[in-house]
Amino acid sequence: MTTDATATPVPPADARALGLAHYAARGVLENVLARHGCTFEQQVALRAAVTAEEPPTADGLLAQVGTSLKADPAVVRATLDDLLAGQLLVRDGEHLRPTEAGRALLTAVGAETAPITARIWGDIPADDLAAAGRVLALVAERANAELAALTA
Repeated sequence: MTTDATATPVPPADARALGLAHYAARGVLENVLARHGCTFEQQVALRAAVTAEEPPTADGLLAQVGTSLKADPAVVRATLDDLLAGQLLVRDGEHLRPTEAGRALLTAVGAETAPITARIWGDIPADDLAAAGRVLALVAERANAELAALTA
C-alpha cells in the first residue's frame, strides 16, 4: 500500500492482479500478431525454435511449448503443423528449424511491439522490476509444483 495520502491505494499483488496484467499484455501482443496472421501459441512456438541453442526436435519443441503454455499436446502439435504449413518452420531430419520468413515475422512483431513495450514498462523503477521478477518466479515455481501434484 502507498504511504502518500493523496495517491490512490495500490492493492497487494494477488492471483487476480497477475491474471489481469497477463491478459492485458497478451491482448496487446495478440492484436499485433493478428495483423501478421499469427496466433499467440504460434509466436511462442516460433520464438522457442528461434532462440534455441540448437535446433529442437519436434518432440522437444512440443514438450517445451506444452510446458510453457500448459497446453494439450494435440493443440501444440496442431500449432507446430500450422507453422510448418505456413513455412515459418521447416523439417530438417528430426529437427525443426525456423525459416527466414519465421525469423522475419518475429523481427517485425518485435519492431512493432517495442514502442508499446517501452510505454508499458519504461518508467518502472529497476528495483520494482527486480522485486516483481522474484515474486513472479516464486509464484510460477509454486503453481507448477501444485499443477504437477494435481496431474500426478
